[in-house]
Amino acid sequence: MISVVESDGSTGAPGIHPPDGLLDAVDAYEHALMANDLEALDAFFAEGDTTMRGDAAGLLVGHDRISRFRQGRGGAPRREITSVEVRTIDDDHALVVSVLAPPAGGRGQQTQLWRRGASGWVIDAAHVSGPARAIDPSVWRGVGTPPVVGEPGGALVGRRVAVKDLFDVAGHEVGAGVPAFLAESPRATASAPAVGALLAAGADVQGIARTDEFAYSIAGRNPHYGTPPNPAVVGGIPGGSSNGPASAVALGQADIGLGTDTGGSIRVPASYQGLWGLRTTHGAVDRSGLLPLAPSFDTVGWLTRDSATLAMAASVSLPMGDPDAVQLRRFAVCDAVTALADADVRAAFDDALAGLGGLLDDLERVELPDVDVLFEAFRTVQAAEAWRAHGDWISAHPGALGADIAGRFAWASGFGTDEEEAARAVVLAARVEIERALDRRVLLLPAASSAAPQATMGAAENEETRARTLRLTCIAGIAGMPALSVPLLRVAKGPVGLCLVGPRGSDLRLIEVGERMTHPRG
Repeated sequence: MISVVESDGSTGAPGIHPPDGLLDAVDAYEHALMANDLEALDAFFAEGDTTMRGDAAGLLVGHDRISRFRQGRGGAPRREITSVEVRTIDDDHALVVSVLAPPAGGRGQQTQLWRRGASGWVIDAAHVSGPARAIDPSVWRGVGTPPVVGEPGGALVGRRVAVKDLFDVAGHEVGAGVPAFLAESPRATASAPAVGALLAAGADVQGIARTDEFAYSIAGRNPHYGTPPNPAVVGGIPGGSSNGPASAVALGQADIGLGTDTGGSIRVPASYQGLWGLRTTHGAVDRSGLLPLAPSFDTVGWLTRDSATLAMAASVSLPMGDPDAVQLRRFAVCDAVTALADADVRAAFDDALAGLGGLLDDLERVELPDVDVLFEAFRTVQAAEAWRAHGDWISAHPGALGADIAGRFAWASGFGTDEEEAARAVVLAARVEIERALDRRVLLLPAASSAAPQATMGAAENEETRARTLRLTCIAGIAGMPALSVPLLRVAKGPVGLCLVGPRGSDLRLIEVGERMTHPRG
């Protein structure tokens, strides 16, 4: 039974003596929490749209949202209550603060506003704070102070980089999100050029950040290490496969996320978490020292919280390009592509374009190749190359992968040479057709088909969301074009990126366009 900590009252605080039945309710709530009794927990939280529950991940408002969060959490972390403070507001309202002691050590707090209702005591608002974690293992594979220090001087001095666990970092192994692969991986003797360019500009490698298994996903869920938090959407997936770098940047634990984008793995986490994210022109950044997934589409890119940092990271890593390149003042929209997004995303997209006013004076509606045909060709080539890159290792290590990615690789293993070559022919023809249709215009489209889905989504929903989003993201991959996700759209469920797909080699100018869009009157 929970007991209240008595006070001598010298502080002049409100009454500490709990109203009748309150401590019994607090005790019953704690037992329900530790038993993960969802029905009882739902009853303890007040009905309605104003009930609140907050923690380090963010704030949930509304009884139903809190209920869905609990259903997907799989139970609260174990803890004991060491003491309880009560401040009585009146006979029917009280503030309860509990000190929590997890088995792993440290102390946390739980603050609850209780109200006596017709059926007993219920919680109107709650906030939980656990012991501070030095390292969140779902975000970081390893983090130091820092493990690799940048060169003195340069544009990026003082910037911290989270490196996706696919790049060689001198003195460290590549794990690719798979524990068994990490166990057999040799230590790199030199850092990948993409890492080296940031170090040479003065940035420090803060640590190696998580990825989906072999980067073959855009969800951001890893069965071995967990799902990194999405600070922008409580309970939402972070987006993958550059999920670790994205979450590290969104959480403020890094300034630059160095990642890769094959089918959207920078643009999707940027979209889901309200970040800037650039997929570079295919081949513009040296990919040596990078574990491949599908070399025909693999690119290097960065995630940041602001455009200025992204521009600096890109400028020290990319060739300057053609100084006579078009100024990117011509734009295009394909209605058939935009229609792939959820209704709320389409509405936010249309509102954003309308708000850009004169910046989009030269906007043309264009027709692109059938997105279903593009998607099938893209995923066939991607699958064939992914199996070629990792199939032998996967065959030799049965059970090393989680069910979702294992199933994806099993499917990828079934493509024959004829199917692959036919898909490659479609990709090559589509590349020419996309370039012709856009005529060096910047294609505007949502960066993802929806805001971040909840982590509770099942396998079927995950695959459906992935397929719709890949139909949007594969266009840049097939064309080999740079694509920038700008945090410009927002729907009720969270942020969504506005994606800009530019001509090959226009990477740096694309960031300038994104900056103008975020300050249209500037």
